[in-house]
Amino acid sequence: MKHWGDLSQDAADHMTAGSVLDHAELAVVVTDRFSNVLYWNPFAERLFGQAERPAGAERAAPSLGIMEKDHPLAIELAKHVLKGGVWEGTFDISRADGSIIYVRAQAVPLRHTTGSVTGIVITAREAMRSNEREKDRFGLLERIGERLAGSLHVGETLSRVAEMLVPQFADHCFIELTEGERLIRKVSTHVKGWTPPPGTWKPVGSDIRYPPGHYAEIALRRQETILVEDFAQSGYPAVSEASSRLCGEIGMTSAIVAPLCARGMTLGLMYLGLSNLTDRRSPHYDAFDRDFVGAIATRVAIAIDNALLFEEERHTAESFQKYLLPRALPQLDGLEIAVRYEPAAPLASHGQGIQTQVGGDWYDVIPLSAGRVGIVIGDVEGRGAKAAAVMGQLRAALRAFAQDDKPPADILARLDEWTRVVAAPDDDAFGVGVPPIVTCQYLVYDAWSRQLSFANAGHAPPLLIVDGTVTELDISEVGQPLGVSAKGMHADLVYKEETRVLPPGAALLLYTDGLLDRRPARESGDPQLSYDEMLGALREQVAKVSTESVERIADAATDAIPGEIDDDMAILVIRSAGKELAYEERTFPAQPIMVGEARRMAAEAFTGWGVPEDSAELACLLVSEVVTNVVLHAAGSSVPRRELIMMDGPPLPFDESWDVPGLDNDVVNEKEFTLRLRRGDESVWVEVFDQDLRLPRIRSAGENDEGGRGLYLVDQLARRWGSRPTKEGKAVWFEIPTRR
Repeated sequence: MKHWGDLSQDAADHMTAGSVLDHAELAVVVTDRFSNVLYWNPFAERLFGQAERPAGAERAAPSLGIMEKDHPLAIELAKHVLKGGVWEGTFDISRADGSIIYVRAQAVPLRHTTGSVTGIVITAREAMRSNEREKDRFGLLERIGERLAGSLHVGETLSRVAEMLVPQFADHCFIELTEGERLIRKVSTHVKGWTPPPGTWKPVGSDIRYPPGHYAEIALRRQETILVEDFAQSGYPAVSEASSRLCGEIGMTSAIVAPLCARGMTLGLMYLGLSNLTDRRSPHYDAFDRDFVGAIATRVAIAIDNALLFEEERHTAESFQKYLLPRALPQLDGLEIAVRYEPAAPLASHGQGIQTQVGGDWYDVIPLSAGRVGIVIGDVEGRGAKAAAVMGQLRAALRAFAQDDKPPADILARLDEWTRVVAAPDDDAFGVGVPPIVTCQYLVYDAWSRQLSFANAGHAPPLLIVDGTVTELDISEVGQPLGVSAKGMHADLVYKEETRVLPPGAALLLYTDGLLDRRPARESGDPQLSYDEMLGALREQVAKVSTESVERIADAATDAIPGEIDDDMAILVIRSAGKELAYEERTFPAQPIMVGEARRMAAEAFTGWGVPEDSAELACLLVSEVVTNVVLHAAGSSVPRRELIMMDGPPLPFDESWDVPGLDNDVVNEKEFTLRLRRGDESVWVEVFDQDLRLPRIRSAGENDEGGRGLYLVDQLARRWGSRPTKEGKAVWFEIPTRR
């Protein structure tokens, strides 16, 4: 070398561009205009943790390990640079060994000699592992904040924290949260391939107690970030002898402990440690690292606090919804039942915590008289505490109204009036009160006759499943939603009762609109389906499992529509029995001598059904009491005016019209009662029908009275009893258990 800067031929041969890039401690990646990797240097291979690209092979830039959520960022980089700009930013990289690191990258255009952009040159380095740590710091904090904001579940938040910090910033990460006066370890994460031996460092779930003077105890007490720059030059007390011995074995070199504080409260500690388990440029933390970890801890604490608040709200919401809906379904004869309820996903939809966890959808199954059952599906528009509160009140009111055993149209008419009271209108943008839309369908099913009576208040018709065919239940009259009809309008003008007979083994699928109100998943790119398309998909999936159990049908319906639930959803599936249920029915003249005949009929039926003797005797006794009550009141009741027959000749005066010769005898002879007996798995039901409109009531018989105790005996000895009006008069019923 004759002059400064002159190179020998041998040195010049080693100063080629390729040789320089091979020795550079900086990742260099070159791509074409389509983001196919044309070149990368050895450092890039080590940084991205990818296998060496075979000669002549092409690799798309996102396959370098850029995490899926950052693919839009990579696309933005390419678009910007191919237009001639310069791009700089931070990527999350998933390496082949499963570790995740942050990479700071700068991209510039690769130009042809003509000046046109032919590709992209990317230089990259691991963030916080260069001399530009201050420059990287703000970008990394922003990225960490974004990742933490993506979760509102404590467990997921903590796992993301550990994933971000190990192995990039630490070999060991512990996170402990306070629970009352205790400090509980929630995270114990270490470099890949190493776990602490049993009996050394305490595992997740352990109660952690740091001795006084320990650097973690100081951080918790002072609420400040503590740096242990070099364990070889410090003398803090050890947590335990086994812990101290393990620290020596793995060569613990440095640690940072940061308190997790949010809203003036200390939530716990975050502990980061370095050891000789990894080969790092610097095995010790410094003051810059301490400040940076303190800033990270602040964001982690806020994320944990948000997650804890959300989980508390979610628990409150789930408890709220749990106790508003039926906690257990009754066991009913001749009917299989399955139900499902799904709240709208809060993160996938609106992210408003409790506002999206509860809603106004509900279902109910109500045991009625003599084994009959009331079936309800309803939906209060909207979601949140108000919708759930309105739903809870309507469900309770409908349950109370249903006990009157009136027709479904009358029940909905009463519920319509009640809705005006509990569902106060909300003012719209113009100050006009707009009541919430409440839809409901109420059905009454008799498993012995297979008769289904129902009325509809603006709700979607259920699906009828018969012999593998799925169709909508034919509903001629769909009434208006509850609470919106004109006041004073008679129930017959608003809600119409209809009756169908279900074939043996037929099923009904009742659902709320949340089942079909799905939107495509954000990552899928699928188009939004129309209502008819979603209904068609639902029918198709249900038809595939139509012969399976009601639970399987409910599952298939829940999963039939692809996409995310945008509203809460309720499903109720019922199936009629495939065999006939045992019953006997006979009509008798309303004469005292028929009491014994009725009892004899009941005794023969109970014997034929194999009813236990004590239950049969008790039922026969109560049959005598109820029939006697019916016969006595039928004989003493006046003739209803509607029974009067017009006769030839001039009209009679009103008083004389009741004294037509022979009319009393004709009418008395027409009086009769019907005894109906039903056999269930665990009970027998007895119903007595007559034409008297007066409902029975328990009398208080005097000490010397000969009568007045019949219904008192029924009330005391039967499991349940009651009466209900019918189109011809009334029915008195009671239930006797056959299993003790």
